[in-house]
Amino acid sequence: MLGTAAPAEKVALSAAAAEAWRSGAIGEIGRTPPPDRPARPDRPALLAPGAMPKRRAGGARAARIALLHALAHIELNAIDLAWDIIARFAAPELPRAFYDDWVGVAAEEAKHHALIAERLAALGALYGDLPAHDGLWQAAAATAEDLLARLAVVPLVLEARGLDVSPAMIERFERAGDAASAAVLRIVYGDEIGHVAVGRRWFERLCAERGVSPAATYQSLVRRHFKGALKPPFNRAGREAAGFGAAFYEPLAADGGRPRERP
Repeated sequence: MLGTAAPAEKVALSAAAAEAWRSGAIGEIGRTPPPDRPARPDRPALLAPGAMPKRRAGGARAARIALLHALAHIELNAIDLAWDIIARFAAPELPRAFYDDWVGVAAEEAKHHALIAERLAALGALYGDLPAHDGLWQAAAATAEDLLARLAVVPLVLEARGLDVSPAMIERFERAGDAASAAVLRIVYGDEIGHVAVGRRWFERLCAERGVSPAATYQSLVRRHFKGALKPPFNRAGREAAGFGAAFYEPLAADGGRPRERP
């Protein structure tokens, strides 16, 4: 999957691999190192964060397309992030349940991309029609050497932030009369609560095995490895549904959301 550039093929391979894992046709995780950067299609053009055009969700068709396109890009990266955590951190001491969880996440991220791509097509657009953010893989690169750091930053920062913004996006699509897109985002939102829960569960388990405090360790790792800022408002209900309490993230927001620790 990580070596596959075409989004539709990546989605199909992800679904097939997940089914093969669940059925036992694939019975073990290999030891081939994953690429530093996954394959990407020729389009969309990938821009630096500061070069991205401004977009605004609202009633206009172009605005809805722009938002859906950005979400499709996020979900494509999310597919690769899920497979990367499986391949990069394969280790005999990790139980099968770890892989069960992340294979499930990968399959759901593939489903999300396909659903959003379908909505784009219904609006007369395709993934690749607009430029996209090239900074999404930075989190993977910054945490490539430490599974605990990867869990802290990807599911417990990036996906948790998705929980924060999803309700407002759903509401905007509903106000625009686009019930079909709102319904897709509700599916994504429900699944993403589960993804944050998976990240939180394995983060806490690894912290327990290492004898360290989960909340304090999370804060230290985020300050060290995440270049952005954690700022309110937070979707407390969505985060709590994932078992991700405010004691983890509110101290970071109290710092002004800026990292303080660097290697």
